[in-house]
Amino acid sequence: MFTGLVEEIGVVAAVAKSAESFGLSISATTVLEGLKLGDSIAVNGVCLTVTAFDAAAFTVGLAPETLARTNLGDLVAGDAVNLERSLLPTTRLGGHFVQGHVDATGTIAAFHPDKDALWLTVKTDAALMRYIVTKGYIAIDGTSLTVVDTGDDWFNVTLIDYTQAKIILPQKKPGDRVNLEVDILAKYIERLTQSRTGAEITTEFLDQHGLPNQGAR
Repeated sequence: MFTGLVEEIGVVAAVAKSAESFGLSISATTVLEGLKLGDSIAVNGVCLTVTAFDAAAFTVGLAPETLARTNLGDLVAGDAVNLERSLLPTTRLGGHFVQGHVDATGTIAAFHPDKDALWLTVKTDAALMRYIVTKGYIAIDGTSLTVVDTGDDWFNVTLIDYTQAKIILPQKKPGDRVNLEVDILAKYIERLTQSRTGAEITTEFLDQHGLPNQGAR
């Protein structure tokens, strides 16, 4: 579990690609502190397991499912990536609960400067938009952000100047792919309600709380 607050920007040192495997070696500093084999690090919002490390970098492997669902397969040596270690029970939750399980990728549609802030518009599959709501949470390349506006197949966020300096999004350009993870609560609610009618759910709620339910049935 992560918070979506990027700890540092790392750099891809090497990409190991073969017919059977895909691995990344990433140069870093902060996330190496106290690191152990098997620890989880979010790379552009993707929860990955550390398989090796030294004083300057760590190595992770990517499964075919990860490559198919995220933008990590696009990375080459020299690319910058957002990094965050998994949270501790004592961690302040300044962002939101981020699993590091990317739902889909989106495409940067536009940047729009607004004084010292920066607006970012992202286009994505319309099917994913049912989980993205105004003033709700979204993780973009592992960065916890608040949704401002939404459309049928797009949403936008705004980055303050401090955030711009701490993440890789301002370095990207229109047309680049980004990893998206929606708020997990939306997916659980959909799963729980998909086989039940609104009337059934309302009736159960009213009955559990001892409230009148005439008209709910």
